[in-house]
Parts: sequence; structure tokens; C-alpha cells
Amino acid sequence: MTEHIVKSYEDELNTLTAECARMGGLAEAQVADGLDAMVRRDLALAEQVLERDERLDGLEADIERKAIRLIALRQPMANDLRRTVAAMKIAANLERCGDLAKNIAKRALVLSESEPVTPLTRSIERMGRLVSSRLKDVLDAYTSSDLDRAIQVWTRDDEVDEHYNSLFRELLTYMMGDPRTITACAHLLFVAKNLERIGDHATNIAEIIHYEITGQDLVSGKRPKTDPLIS
Repeated sequence: MTEHIVKSYEDELNTLTAECARMGGLAEAQVADGLDAMVRRDLALAEQVLERDERLDGLEADIERKAIRLIALRQPMANDLRRTVAAMKIAANLERCGDLAKNIAKRALVLSESEPVTPLTRSIERMGRLVSSRLKDVLDAYTSSDLDRAIQVWTRDDEVDEHYNSLFRELLTYMMGDPRTITACAHLLFVAKNLERIGDHATNIAEIIHYEITGQDLVSGKRPKTDPLIS
């Protein structure tokens, strides 16, 4: 390869990584704003989250196109191939985080019409802050190629599950104690489940980063997952 071709190839790889990182920042904002819209009962913010979702969809499609084109024309190997595929996979996970944030915003619109269940909302907020921090940590790990930080996110996945299980029991207790709260609690349960799934996507991204950097799957034992229905 000539020096010009090599530089062009490297520029394409760097652009792919940069666009994936930019998409990560937008996904982070969507999750944080969706949560804030629900906690503050902010209808305008919830509507903004819904409107911005298309931008994430477009970025994911653009990253996928560029990755496929790079693979077809440049035929990357080893580290470069893993880097290309990682960007495409991470973008897909971020798009799903955006969809889940959009669903939280939709629930926020519905919940604004009912009486607030303040203790439960605070519990949801705590879980949301934890999930948001996981997403931020794993995206920082991606942009800095920080393997240790990615592994830390992966190993702490059970903290999110514990929050979800605790919330699940709290919501059931409220619904059984006062049937008038059933509708609001059902929506809050969906919000909690969406947050738990965002946490799973953060963990998936950690696994992708590990493979991108090392070429090996992160399988040092099955990730602990607990089911609130049988815990």
C-alpha cells in the first residue's frame, strides 16, 4: 500500500470509531433525559426524547453502511476487522438503548396524567442513575480502549439486577396494598424493565470491547442473572 492509501484507510477506521462514540453520547443523553422527564414529569422533555430517536436510528444505519463498505473494499484483517465489526455491533446496542429511552419517555407522558407515587419514583431514579453511569463508563472505555474499565462494567452487571428485583417487589407491594396505584405501578414496572435492559446493553458493549481489544470472548463464567419471578 502507498502511504496515501494507508492514511486513507486509517482515516476511515478512525471516522467509524468517532461516529460510534458520537452516537454513544447521544444515547447517553436520551437515557438521562428520558429518566429526567419521568422523574420531573416534564412533558416537553419527554417529547424531545421521542423526536430525537430518529437521529439515533439514522446514525446506526450510517455506521452499518460504512462498516460494510470498509469490509468490502478494504478487506481489513485481525485488529482492524475486529475494530470495524465492534463499531457496527456497538451501534446496534446503542440504537436499542435509544429505543428503550424512547419507551421510558412514552411512559413519562402517561404517568404525568396520574397521581405521583413519589417513593417508587425515587427508587426508579436511583436505578436509572446507576444504569446511566454504567453506560457512561462503558462508552468511556470504548473511546479510550480501556480494557480494565470495560471488564469492571461487565462484572458489576448484577448490581443493576439487584435494583430491578428490589423495585419489582416494591411495586407489587404497592399494587396489592392499594389497587388504585395499579396502572401507575404497571407503567413504572415497564420503566424499570427498560432500565434493566439498558444495563444489559452496557454489559454487551463491554463484551464487544473486550473482544475488539483482545480477540477473545469474555467468558470467565456465565454472567449472573436473576429472575425476579423466581428469586
